Amino acid sequence: MFRIGLALLVILATAAVAALVPSLQIAAILLGGGAAIAIASVGTSATTRAPPLSTEPSPDTIETALIEAIVEPILLVVDGRVRRSNAAARNLLGVHIAGEDVRLAIRHPAAASPLSVTGVDGATELIGLGGRDQRIQMQVATLAPGRRIVHLIDRTTNYAAERARVDFVANSSHELRTPLAAIIGFIETLDDANTGADPELRARFLSVMMKEARRMQRLIDDLISLSRIEAEKYSLPVTPIDLSALVREVTSEVRDGAGSARGAFELDLEHDALPVAGDRSQLSQVIHNLVGNALKYGRVGEPITITVRSEGATLIRASVTDRGEGIAAEHIPRLTERFYRVDASRSRAMGGTGLGLAIVKHIVERHRGRLEITSTVGTGTTVSVLLPTMIQPAVTEMSLE
Repeated sequence: MFRIGLALLVILATAAVAALVPSLQIAAILLGGGAAIAIASVGTSATTRAPPLSTEPSPDTIETALIEAIVEPILLVVDGRVRRSNAAARNLLGVHIAGEDVRLAIRHPAAASPLSVTGVDGATELIGLGGRDQRIQMQVATLAPGRRIVHLIDRTTNYAAERARVDFVANSSHELRTPLAAIIGFIETLDDANTGADPELRARFLSVMMKEARRMQRLIDDLISLSRIEAEKYSLPVTPIDLSALVREVTSEVRDGAGSARGAFELDLEHDALPVAGDRSQLSQVIHNLVGNALKYGRVGEPITITVRSEGATLIRASVTDRGEGIAAEHIPRLTERFYRVDASRSRAMGGTGLGLAIVKHIVERHRGRLEITSTVGTGTTVSVLLPTMIQPAVTEMSLE
């Protein structure tokens, strides 16, 4: 307002001066100059009062940032073509997908129909996208006419976990059904008056029934143990355990129960090894299982070697070595799977449940350790457990001079 008033005063003053000037030409020049000054003053005001530049991000910038912030692959599709994609989508599908037809970008037979212009929104399972065993769930949603969002969710881990659960239930049922069927069959046979009257036959049948019943008991005990270990897997043990002393205790128990034919042990134990933070009953179960496997699959009369040694400053390695037939390399990665057996008939004949190494693996993982299996066919097998020591070395502070 001040500048507009000033402009009016300039015009009026100029007009008054022009009225006193006798020459019309000079008066016109004065009037024109005054008007110019007035316009300039108003214009200067408008220029100096221009609003500052906006610092808010544009909608395109916000849209890009939101898509990039999502860890799973996301595609923004406009009129059937990929308008935007995040880093996860480019890693999965390739950097060339920008501007490409979305059906060519994803390249999966099951994705073509949902991604077409007339396709319906919803979820579609894509098997093999990104890898032979990979399972991707494609979620498609319409944002506006011609604009759609494609969300690719990796369900491979979920599928594997569900498959493992189904297999576990099926295998458990089978393992329990087999001895149960044998027990029922022998009971029905003994129920027959003619068969049950023979004392020798009855004693043999009862012996088999007892063997099968104990097999069921071992399996149920292992299933309960596995369930309990899985429930405690996030609880880190804190009790100091001397592994060397525990190995001596376990081997003494096994030697007394196995007899001289299969109870020979060669112990190489580090007496001053640092303790590990552990659950004593579970670590005892680990040693029992490893020694039990070595006795089952080692050669009769050959000793079992057990060593406990420090590995660096932070780990203790406990190893059990048998001198048996060994295991072929292709079987080793699967030995810790539940109910996996290299020789199923031999394992069952020796009373194995197929859960021993699975239990060992879960216990070692709970103790934040590592399980290693090495084997040479015809020579033998070594199973090692590496556990962190309870006392970690102190960090030496370095002075900066």
